[in-house]
Amino acid sequence: MARKPAHTTPVPAKAHCAEPVIPFALPKKSAIAKERAAKLFDALSAQYPDARCELDAQSPLQLLLATILSAQCTDVAVNRATPALFQAFPVAADFARATPALIEPHIRSIGLFRAKAKAIHATCTVLCEKHGGEVPAEIDHLLELRGVARKTANVVLGNAFGIAAGVVVDTHVVRLSARLGLSRATTPVQIERDLMALFPRSQWCMLSHLLIFHGRRACKARGAQCENDAICQEFCTQGRASRAARETPETSRPKSKQPSQKVASTRRKSPKK
Repeated sequence: MARKPAHTTPVPAKAHCAEPVIPFALPKKSAIAKERAAKLFDALSAQYPDARCELDAQSPLQLLLATILSAQCTDVAVNRATPALFQAFPVAADFARATPALIEPHIRSIGLFRAKAKAIHATCTVLCEKHGGEVPAEIDHLLELRGVARKTANVVLGNAFGIAAGVVVDTHVVRLSARLGLSRATTPVQIERDLMALFPRSQWCMLSHLLIFHGRRACKARGAQCENDAICQEFCTQGRASRAARETPETSRPKSKQPSQKVASTRRKSPKK
């Protein structure tokens, strides 16, 4: 059974759409790695039973625009700004008829608000011209919209339509994928492919919610609480490595070799008088 889309406010979904074909090859993962990933997913699910998308939205359009606004910004800041924004512009046609300058005052509290106002206006214009003012449920069409990359497209498809096209990879997922030994990659594209290969497709949407919840509440970039968290203690490979390094006795560390000969002084001696 397909997992019900998770969201703070239920987002009305369109008719069921077939899951898109993955347009790239996924890396091969061992059975041991997949078994470990399954245990991690179960542990995260037990610790965060309320994990969900924390952007407030009541329609696919609201979720799409909120996700565009969330770039380099917190969900909390976006949720403070969007109620007035969506009240002023209820549908895509309202945004398209407006101008970026008219949209800006409603999102001025959000970083990069001028660029994001232009992206919202351009996106809604395309939605009205090509999609009847509706958000498409196909990843290729979403990626044609201004301000939409794979992360945003995955958020919308997974949470608004229940379609697993990939895994949302934000800064939290990047950090935790390394700490929890899920990926050695350094780019979101490669990290996403590692996660897609490790976890079954039915878990892709919820996986990002679980990792983001854990990254915000325990395995933080700053002020991490990993030493007191059971999941970090069991799965955080980077944490174990760093602890082992700190606990290594000084006597067991190799000593640097001392030069066998004294270095000749480069200072010139003054001539004898």
